[in-house]
Amino acid sequence: MNFVQATVLGVVQGLTEFLPISSSAHLLIVPRLLDWKDPGAAFTAVIQLGTMLAVLIYFWRDIIRIVTTWFRSLFDKELRHHLDARMGWYVGLGTIPVSAVGLVFSHAIEGPARNLWINAGTLIVMGLVLLIAEWAARQKREIGDLNLRDGLIIGGFQCLALIPGSSRSGSTITGGLFLGYTREAAARYSFLLSIPAVVLSGLFELRKVGDGSLPVAGTAVATLVSFVVGYASIAWLLKFLVRHSTMVFVYYRVALGGILFGLLAAGAVAAT
Repeated sequence: MNFVQATVLGVVQGLTEFLPISSSAHLLIVPRLLDWKDPGAAFTAVIQLGTMLAVLIYFWRDIIRIVTTWFRSLFDKELRHHLDARMGWYVGLGTIPVSAVGLVFSHAIEGPARNLWINAGTLIVMGLVLLIAEWAARQKREIGDLNLRDGLIIGGFQCLALIPGSSRSGSTITGGLFLGYTREAAARYSFLLSIPAVVLSGLFELRKVGDGSLPVAGTAVATLVSFVVGYASIAWLLKFLVRHSTMVFVYYRVALGGILFGLLAAGAVAAT
């Protein structure tokens, strides 16, 4: 992997990680369209650490407040009903479903699921599910209305992100919309919920850097670029969702999935 390839893949990761259009699918599609070697699932997991660093920095005040309040609530009963203390539990417990499913199906996720036929179908199907969520959304609930049941349900939706083409943010925002939350509230919880799962996955795959499985320089460049671009993407998306729906992403997903099906049927791009 050369500098240009690493930079391009870092930009792709940073742009698509937080938009509901699937970073994993784009990190599969772009290299194959450009006739580059597939960087692999481990590369995707590691450079996601860059975008997670962007989340940590963008939400650092919220994260510190949540962690400290949650820890203090273990000893102070009066704090246990505080939103920050509850949010600590919701994020932690909401991470369990995706962690368990990821471990059980890790072989399929890193192998057969990376087929572009599957990705094309998932882009379209999950785009239409997001469309239904937009139609059904009441958008009356804010982040302060979050409870354990909803946190776990949205955590369950995050499991869909294990299928390339689904989108972590798209899946969890969809779950939030179905439960009546505003787009911005669903996106905020989506970002916070993604931190434990993505960090744990990235650190687990980090062991492969330098052992021949992942290039040290290329992975480092892509991770750094994904951090810079990812930070800008978070800021833009949160502002965008205050006044706009997710319909533009639905159109994009369906169009991209359709184009990908056409390219695959024509033999212009390899499925694996």
